[in-house]
Amino acid sequence: MNTNETAVILIEFQNDFTSEGGIFHEAVKDVMKETNMLANTIALVKEAREKGIPVIQIPISFTENYSELSKSPYGILKGIVDNNAFQKGTWGIEFVEGLTPQKGEILIEGKRGLCGFHSTNLDFILRSKGIKNIAIGGFLTNCCVESTMRTAYENGYNVVTLTDCCAGLSSEEHHNAIEKDFPMFSQPMTSHGFMDVVNGKEDLILKGKGYE
Repeated sequence: MNTNETAVILIEFQNDFTSEGGIFHEAVKDVMKETNMLANTIALVKEAREKGIPVIQIPISFTENYSELSKSPYGILKGIVDNNAFQKGTWGIEFVEGLTPQKGEILIEGKRGLCGFHSTNLDFILRSKGIKNIAIGGFLTNCCVESTMRTAYENGYNVVTLTDCCAGLSSEEHHNAIEKDFPMFSQPMTSHGFMDVVNGKEDLILKGKGYE
């Protein structure tokens, strides 16, 4: 895997998810602990930076009155509104300690929904930099990570999903996404497995779930 054609994409590593006191932290903390998510991601980012692999962060944020959304949001977006989460100007939208973007790193702005491509210029930036391979981690496993993975697959990228750098609202939801959905649209692997491929220690074996 050519490092010049590879990027790590991190979705919503923000205090409202990641940190004690964050609005949704109680909901995700058990799965975060199970996967050792933060430590794995911090280690991955350190090694990726050393290799010259771009680390691209995709946060989410809204105005105080959530004017970016419809008047009657439902599903996951209703949960955000009802809990006053991810409001601009609050501690909750700040990046968790240890994963703050460094000077010159790419920060994707404009995410207001689930997919990291929708309403942002992510695709333009990736293509302009010649990126063909992307490794995705973040929140929630079966929501924004999965939505971004599916679009990346449809857009022709070689997609890796970082199974130990994701977390969901429950272990059941997390594992169901990784075991049932991720193999259809990506190459699921741990962060260590991904770096082994990058470092040439392992081959990336392209195999699809297909319809068997």
